[in-house]
Amino acid sequence: MKPSHEQWLKRSLALMEIPAPDPARLLRRIEIMERDIMLPLKAFVIGMILYSFISTPWFGLAYSMLDITVETIQYLFWFYVLANVAFTLLMLNLARLPLAIVQWTVVTSSLVDGIFLAGMALLTGGLDSILFWLFVGLIVRNAVSVPPGVSQLILNFAISLCYILVGVLDVSVLSNLEPSMQRVLNVTRHAELGQPFVLRLAVLWLTAVCCYGAEVLLERQRIATEEAEEFAAREGQLHSAGRLAAEFAHQIKNPLAIINNAAFSIQRALREGRTEAAQQIEIIQEEVSRADRIVTQIMGYAQLTEGRVEKLDVIEELERAMIQVFPSAVPTGVCVHREFDRSFPPVLMQRQHLAEILLNLLKNAREAVGKNGHVYVTAGNHRDHSVEISVRDDGPGIPPDKIGRIFEAYYTTKEHGTGLGLAIVKHNVELYGGTVRVESGLGKGAAFTLLFPAKTLMQLKR
Repeated sequence: MKPSHEQWLKRSLALMEIPAPDPARLLRRIEIMERDIMLPLKAFVIGMILYSFISTPWFGLAYSMLDITVETIQYLFWFYVLANVAFTLLMLNLARLPLAIVQWTVVTSSLVDGIFLAGMALLTGGLDSILFWLFVGLIVRNAVSVPPGVSQLILNFAISLCYILVGVLDVSVLSNLEPSMQRVLNVTRHAELGQPFVLRLAVLWLTAVCCYGAEVLLERQRIATEEAEEFAAREGQLHSAGRLAAEFAHQIKNPLAIINNAAFSIQRALREGRTEAAQQIEIIQEEVSRADRIVTQIMGYAQLTEGRVEKLDVIEELERAMIQVFPSAVPTGVCVHREFDRSFPPVLMQRQHLAEILLNLLKNAREAVGKNGHVYVTAGNHRDHSVEISVRDDGPGIPPDKIGRIFEAYYTTKEHGTGLGLAIVKHNVELYGGTVRVESGLGKGAAFTLLFPAKTLMQLKR
């Protein structure tokens, strides 16, 4: 079946959607463009314009419509100077300001530049002014300082509206000038907005689209490169840790196998001898078997040799885990509450590791509330693109004297527990540079909060 126009539009819009740059990188771009480049350039331009206004007789003339236009632009110039003084003070204190204020400052500064440039273009030839190319420069500047998205497109559209204002006022002002005044000012009268105006407007819009598209492609390429490096680093560390665990198991299992074989030989030789020796040998065999089981459990606990790092969707993994722990086919009095953000960055992990984390926490919550109770599962995305997952229950809670040991391997408060569930949760979370936090009190339930950094390499425990 062919996709509908609506589906095609959604796919096209999805291709243009990219996450905003990291705050540190965005601030660095704003610092270079707005503070290091634009501020000195504006100071130079304001100085030139101020000298030009003072040394020319523009402000003493009275030519009806032209006089009103010049006087208006004069007031606009002084407003522009004051506004740029304020912008300069803000740009010199970027590190102390919240990112939202910095971004609004950049957008406002660009709009003020566009309006002032429109006035200067009107004075220097209108539609024929060479300052038209500065509108193109403003659009390129916006592509650097404003992250790609609706805000950038609206801002560049507003800049093009400033140029449209130049054309409309140019036709309106020149139509009221006498022919003698046109000769004095050396300007050409435009009866209407013609083809050159349309072409220049098309250049502005095409520049805006090309800058946006180029930035989307570059940002996607950067994200793909970072993800590839992250995949390679995590796979390499997993394989290294897996080889280390396998070597550890090999070094432990070999002596245990030799001891076991020797004990078996002694037992066979002493079948008709003293029973005490046979009992001791049985103890040796039991201890060897126990040690072998511990090594096997440790290998299962680490689980580093199998699987591969994938780009996982947090919502899908949460839903899959909740279906397994709370299947709809099995009626239960437990009420599960979900609260998820709309969008998440992908989490780079082995699927089995994340599944074990979620299943263990959900199973613990289900067992804590019993046949009736409430389990709250929340997931959110922070500004630094880290992912936070919380599993909370309204069960009896964890005693204060035991809460400090619940993540220890083989420590359990359950009658038939293995003591590995929460140890696996902590191990797998910290393996990827994350953290796990528990909050609980008697009669207040328990809440386990996981935090996964988006771009942090795994931290292998030493």
